[in-house]
Amino acid sequence: MKLALKFLTASMMLASAAGAYAQKGETVKIAMIEGLSGPFANVGQNQLKSWQFLAENLTPEENPAGVKFEITGMDSKSSPQEALNLLKSATDQGYRYVTQGNGSNVAVPLSDAVGKFNERNPGKEVIYLNYAAVDPILTNEKCNYWHFRLDADTSMKMEALTSFMKDQPQVKKVYLINQNYSHGQQVAKYFKEGLARKRPDTQIVGDDLHPLGQVKDFAPYVAKIKQSGADTIVTGNWGQDMTLLIKALNDAGLKIPVYAYYAGVSGTPTALASGTDLQVYQIAYNHSNYPGRMGKLMRDYQQKFGDDFYTFSIYNGLVLMSNAMAKAKSTDPVKVAAAMEGLKFKGFNGESEIRKTDHQMQQGMWISKWQKVDAKNSYNVEKTGYTFAPVKYLESYIASTPTSCQMKRPNAS
Repeated sequence: MKLALKFLTASMMLASAAGAYAQKGETVKIAMIEGLSGPFANVGQNQLKSWQFLAENLTPEENPAGVKFEITGMDSKSSPQEALNLLKSATDQGYRYVTQGNGSNVAVPLSDAVGKFNERNPGKEVIYLNYAAVDPILTNEKCNYWHFRLDADTSMKMEALTSFMKDQPQVKKVYLINQNYSHGQQVAKYFKEGLARKRPDTQIVGDDLHPLGQVKDFAPYVAKIKQSGADTIVTGNWGQDMTLLIKALNDAGLKIPVYAYYAGVSGTPTALASGTDLQVYQIAYNHSNYPGRMGKLMRDYQQKFGDDFYTFSIYNGLVLMSNAMAKAKSTDPVKVAAAMEGLKFKGFNGESEIRKTDHQMQQGMWISKWQKVDAKNSYNVEKTGYTFAPVKYLESYIASTPTSCQMKRPNAS
């Protein structure tokens, strides 16, 4: 009898251990719905390679669940409608995880569609990992239980940026130039609000919104900036729109400081290096000169692809997912979503957290400055001989902004 009990106990322990690590070795498929062709193709292609590269190179510490992440790119051509069509295709193929980032104009309808799909299809729920779409609406009035934002939203970045700019006495006349869609509009809105609170003495001398991905020559906009007497430019532009803006500034010889969100994104650093020495500050969750693990990943990526790894939120996304899967002892999106809520983990900036109230990642922010590579800041961005050197770190509590999210959770009355 005792022998039988011992055997039963041992069997239960083995079953428990097997259950705890049931997900080890499983393949977790992620559909990346992104603009992989068109005006922002170079950015989307870089990020697809980033997802795949990181999935192949996570350490056991970074991937405690021991799963294999497999990322498939699906080309939305940066079209909201095409992204929705691809979401249907992904769910038809059995994908339970989707990711997207470039364009809040795509992210907002995609998040809504994921929420509606999950309501209609219990047992087939999908998690949406948003790694770069930063419109605050996604974690405020349009918050969705199945949406998790890995990037800092526009209000967070602007809170950090204006906290830095308030201590720059040379900033007196600011010109805003942004893409005419939700992100660009929000950059202008939150900058004006932050500046009014922190530097009411500063004047906004221009506020332009231009078509997204359609302007081929920014010379007329630069002429307006020059005529305005601005001493500072603030822009949330990214991709082709940022690269061509920098080219026009160089061509005009206008050397006033630029405070930017996405100066380090594919193609823009090369444009910066090809012209006059522009004074450029970037607000982001990262910079170009990490030591240790992140520095090694950046260099390995550049050596493999001849391109730069700059979307660090992808790293946090995979580490977050694996930690949640280990906690949930499952790869089921329903269990993983519940485990991700409020989860704290070791991200690239140290402790990071998915805030439970709105699923917004809480993390510190960096101000970095474009400069020539030196002994202290040696990462060679786009092999230009220049780099984004860290200037100031702003703790997560400085960048954190409140939320109006009233999240409806599954099984909630």
